[in-house]
Amino acid sequence: MKQPITYMMASSYDGVIYIGVTSNIIGRVWQHKKGSIRGFTKRYHVHRLVYYESHPTMYDAIRREKYLKHQSRQYKVNLIASENPQWYDLYPSLIGTDKSD
Repeated sequence: MKQPITYMMASSYDGVIYIGVTSNIIGRVWQHKKGSIRGFTKRYHVHRLVYYESHPTMYDAIRREKYLKHQSRQYKVNLIASENPQWYDLYPSLIGTDKSD
């Protein structure tokens, strides 16, 4: 089943932040981690999933992505810290393994 997700990835704790949207979070994050997506995340080594939220429709997920992209860095940092204060990589918990940094 496809689930619209808005997500944030980071290069490290308090590092470079990338915001994206997908209907397949596990597959998309795996692509970022493998470096198979050319562009920002590959160039800046942004491979750590630090935040994500589900939405009822892809329209809502895209609207949220655009909203977040226009917010200040501090807003994004605070949002990540509110759910994931240590900026752990959440990908392992998505696939059923332990958290890692």
